[in-house]
Amino acid sequence: MTEHLDGAAFKSRVFDWEKHEEWSYSGSLPAIVDFYAEWCGPCKMLSPVLDELSGKYEGKLKIYKVDIDKENELAALFGVQSVPTILFIPTEGKPSMALGALPKHQIEKAMGELLGIS
Repeated sequence: MTEHLDGAAFKSRVFDWEKHEEWSYSGSLPAIVDFYAEWCGPCKMLSPVLDELSGKYEGKLKIYKVDIDKENELAALFGVQSVPTILFIPTEGKPSMALGALPKHQIEKAMGELLGIS
């Protein structure tokens, strides 16, 4: 199940930018963060794909959603300028970003390459 995050939830589950200058992931499972907007057509196409992947990889992966219109500071922190923007977060190392509504097979390929999930 995908989970919607506000700034406070993002700080506790993903990264607290007020406590850490350097990237430090708070979670124990790899994660995907979908930066989206309600008015965005491609975002609406991506949402059911992420819901499906969330169920398929339950226990191996967390999938979060951040509404850029409600969380401007968070979107600015990650330099999100267009939506959808997907942030792939491994448990170790730095996150990677992808722009646009990627097809399911590309997301799964990135999950394998960037997050070590197969």
